[in-house]
Amino acid sequence: MFRKGLIFLLTAVVSACAPTVEPIDYGKDQCDFCRMTIADNHFAAQLVTRKGKNYKFDAIECMVWFLQDDRVGMKDIHTMLVADYSHPGTMIAARTAVYLISPQIKSPMGAQLAAFPDEATAQKFQQKLGGEIYHWEALHPVVKARKKTLQMHSH
Repeated sequence: MFRKGLIFLLTAVVSACAPTVEPIDYGKDQCDFCRMTIADNHFAAQLVTRKGKNYKFDAIECMVWFLQDDRVGMKDIHTMLVADYSHPGTMIAARTAVYLISPQIKSPMGAQLAAFPDEATAQKFQQKLGGEIYHWEALHPVVKARKKTLQMHSH
């Protein structure tokens, strides 16, 4: 009996310590990169560390720029999520998502970037909106270059 109780207690403690994703409160939460209010559920992103710290972003590009600034090491990340442009408000895994950069996409920080759950969905939107398709690793240098371009235009 004691052993079963101890196992239950240990399971409960471990479960309570597991990193969890906090829902984004659209219109209230602020982006942890640019400090803008997170308003559009087509473009949000979220990162949860292994220690359970939640970082929320108003745009996928903000999360990528946050990572490029080495604010959190890749080894310290438990979960990375991005909004599914084809299903606003639904979050999908960032590493397996397929990305489209198109002048027709009006993401909050101007990188013209949206995420989709799979290649077929991204291609459907690409046919309508034009642009280029990327996967997670290939996206980083492109988004980094776009940050420089956007900064030059804002000065």
